Amino acid sequence: MGQPRIFIDADACPVKDEVYRVAARYGLHVFVVSNGWINTQRQPWIEQIVVDAGPDVADDWIAERAEPGDIVITADIPLADRCLKAGAQVLKSNGQSFTPDMIGSALAGRMVGEHLRSMGVATSGPLPFGPKDRSAFLQALDTAVVRAKRVLT
Repeated sequence: MGQPRIFIDADACPVKDEVYRVAARYGLHVFVVSNGWINTQRQPWIEQIVVDAGPDVADDWIAERAEPGDIVITADIPLADRCLKAGAQVLKSNGQSFTPDMIGSALAGRMVGEHLRSMGVATSGPLPFGPKDRSAFLQALDTAVVRAKRVLT
């Protein structure tokens, strides 16, 4: 069977370098998907994908290709839902996993937040990204790769 692949929803991803380190260690292919050019390492196993501008174009590209054994890095809840349904693992940049058990409540919370904002209610954004998040992400990604390799054997 094949190797796990990693897809990065890259436009606002703060852990690209961490993904590259883990991917290099395991010999994995990484797709860095964005709406515009992003400076990426030049390695044969890193493929930069620049999609057309527009809502959800990068998300569509990732969701159409993610499959069991793959790992998707994103904070986008609808994209996470689509990738989970395709059988991929999904991680946030802080190391938290999106799971089938919690994605429904995450989608509902997103809808509530959108509704409140549409009514003019100020809502808080995500907490600032810090060193503990980076460390948690590295550990979670390593665990996800090991799990993905088991799926593919």
